[in-house]
Amino acid sequence: MKIQNLITVTALAITTGLFSCNNSENSSNKMAEEANSDKFDSTDVKRDADFAMEAASGGMMEVELGKLAQVNASSQAVKDFGQSMIKDHSAANEELKSTAASKNITLPDVPNADMQKKIDDLRNKSGKDFDDAYIDLMVKDHKQDIDEFQKEADKGNDTDLKGWAANKVPVLQHHLQMAQEIQDQLNKK
Repeated sequence: MKIQNLITVTALAITTGLFSCNNSENSSNKMAEEANSDKFDSTDVKRDADFAMEAASGGMMEVELGKLAQVNASSQAVKDFGQSMIKDHSAANEELKSTAASKNITLPDVPNADMQKKIDDLRNKSGKDFDDAYIDLMVKDHKQDIDEFQKEADKGNDTDLKGWAANKVPVLQHHLQMAQEIQDQLNKK
């Protein structure tokens, strides 16, 4: 009977812990979104804040996936790419935090739910399965990022955020090129 109670208590603790983690991810993003909505009445300024929130979430995802690549990848090229993602996106995240703080934009502390799902999906893969899924995601994600960053650079309202986005487009293009080259190598094997 004691073992059954211990199992029940352990299962409850794990479930509560998982629910709390998921809630903190959602609440961090929700709190940032609400804070920005309260601060910024103008739709144009809100779009810049939304871009910053999405860029922050994406940057955090890139860093987390890069860390996973260090552990789960089998290809040295994938591990090296992951290390580049950690380095480049960590630096970009710090720059964005500074710029956002100067604009009174609240950023989330964790990736949004969609990006967290991508992290969780890749966390369960290893070896060639991880390599293929990670690089495919990096190609797709960097294409989307380039479009979003270019849009902010061209049509954003805040000059500092526009400049930050414009400076990141060449870096994102380089990441895309690297990911596509690795994707081609993996597909040949």
